[in-house]
Amino acid sequence: MTQPTWDAVDAYFSDTLVGHDPVLEAASAAADAAGLPHIAVAPNQGKLLHLLALTVGARRILEVGTLGGYSAIWLARALPADGTLITLEIDPKHAEVARGNLARAGLDKVAEVRLGSALDSLAVIGAEGGEPFDLVFIDADKVNNPAYFAWALKLTRPGSLIVVDNVVRGGAVADAASADSAVVATRRLHDVIAAEPRVTATSVQTVGSKGYDGFTLARVQN
Repeated sequence: MTQPTWDAVDAYFSDTLVGHDPVLEAASAAADAAGLPHIAVAPNQGKLLHLLALTVGARRILEVGTLGGYSAIWLARALPADGTLITLEIDPKHAEVARGNLARAGLDKVAEVRLGSALDSLAVIGAEGGEPFDLVFIDADKVNNPAYFAWALKLTRPGSLIVVDNVVRGGAVADAASADSAVVATRRLHDVIAAEPRVTATSVQTVGSKGYDGFTLARVQN
């Protein structure tokens, strides 16, 4: 199998099961026009996040890593009218694009983009003492993933889902000798998850328009 085949299969599933969505397409176009990197989730992956949020009945969602707001739109669309999505972004330009995209999607009343270091923002959220989050999507710098996961555990409840993206690293995650900081951190993340009795988890490899990668899905236990 080759990248063109992966692209074609992703396009087939997206065309068949996701379909034409002017709001999401406009969000992608705005991100491209602003020069943002092409690392947002694919349409079929975005719909997976949406379905997970619907399945868990999410009323509060936390996203670590906003980029242009593409995945935030998918997640926020799964919320009820009185739901809340908080998404964290360190880059002011990315945050500006995301706020515009969320506003055009009619989601700015339920979705809040917080600017700053995610670890600092997570500490603020923890200090605010709000209700726990029903779903956490982690898709930011990989080196801090173990710390992001630790915060996700603190800010969720039994039954909540935690999704961590980009965990396969093109297959490099299997290399115990890797010196790549993202790979080292990803392996440490999974060691933490494996030793954590409060969660049950699995990881899934994926191929598609975003290349060879995958995600980890964890459910917080009673």
